[in-house]
Amino acid sequence: MTAIDVQAGAATHPGLRRRVNEDSHLSDYPLFLVADGMGGHDAGGAASAAVVAEFRSLVGQDSVGIEGMRRALARARTAVDRIGHAGRAAGTTLTGVAVTEVGGHGYWLAINVGDSRTYRFADGELEQISVDHSVVQELIDAGQLTGEAAGRDSRRNEITRAIGAGSGGEADFWLVAAEPGDRMLICSDGLSGEVPEERISGILRDVVDPQEAATRLVHEAMLHGGRDNITAVVVDAVRVAGQDDDAYDTSPARGASYADEDTRPRAAAGGDV
Repeated sequence: MTAIDVQAGAATHPGLRRRVNEDSHLSDYPLFLVADGMGGHDAGGAASAAVVAEFRSLVGQDSVGIEGMRRALARARTAVDRIGHAGRAAGTTLTGVAVTEVGGHGYWLAINVGDSRTYRFADGELEQISVDHSVVQELIDAGQLTGEAAGRDSRRNEITRAIGAGSGGEADFWLVAAEPGDRMLICSDGLSGEVPEERISGILRDVVDPQEAATRLVHEAMLHGGRDNITAVVVDAVRVAGQDDDAYDTSPARGASYADEDTRPRAAAGGDV
């Protein structure tokens, strides 16, 4: 018996301004992940693909625990560190969920490094589970920037943690009790940076099939400008092992920290990652 029976769909597109798609994704039980590469000269695409390849080794298991995720993340960091072009370090974000089981109950084990996002849509409400590792998110947390202003800020594409790109920042993990009817959205900032959350929520509410929903979300991002690579993975919980009615915790297990057109590490803008 699987911890969570799911239906999933995924879609990706280079967008309207780029010839190369440096996003990679994994949508294969029990892992649903998106990685947004950076580094230019195809280094970003190589980095995101390398990360997904390391996590692909976990595909086929009934569930994945946090130690398995950490081991895959360590292998992914090593793989990305080997990639680079013209002296420029490659890097990538990573976000998404693994299906895991705790005490006979099904849970989402969310992971995040960078500013790609993981959302949960349940009971008609869209909630961001991940917390962006970005300069503007730090400014928001410090009360120096409003959420509305963040979308226009020139630093919106500077991230403070990544896999590779000179960053040693740790991943954040969350354990979210799953319920039948949950719809998880994992996406690169080519979606979240273009499409308002109200519109994302409407599509997740109205489009029943997860593959159709993922495709519609990517199309919507292009209608809003398509300035970056766009990837969306939509995962529906059909049946959940056990039922844990405890409230789930959306506080990051470790650390915390937002972006748009070309994600880059803070170091690229003159600071430290």
